[in-house]
Amino acid sequence: MKNFPEHFKELSSWMEKLGLEIPGAMQGFSALHESSLKPGALETKTKELIALGIAVTVRCDGCISFHVHDALKAGASKEEVAETVSVAILMGGGPSVVYGIEAMQALSQFQEQGL
Repeated sequence: MKNFPEHFKELSSWMEKLGLEIPGAMQGFSALHESSLKPGALETKTKELIALGIAVTVRCDGCISFHVHDALKAGASKEEVAETVSVAILMGGGPSVVYGIEAMQALSQFQEQGL
């Protein structure tokens, strides 16, 4: 089983390093990220859950780590994450079951850390 909190920390560190190598691109990505997830017609929690559903369907471990973490920080419940995984499975089929399991493992691990 993956250690999603550690994965989150490692990716965060490497994103900082990547930002030193390609600052323009990473600053642009950061601005896009911030703008896309700020509250508007949809609250940040809902946007993070949408991002998590996409992460499951496109099979991105790192994205799962980040968006489970950030959905919890934005106030998402276990039930909301589980329903998001359910919709991702609807859209992504069998492979999304596997990555949906990873999302639920990440949820459990982050919750164990008090997030």
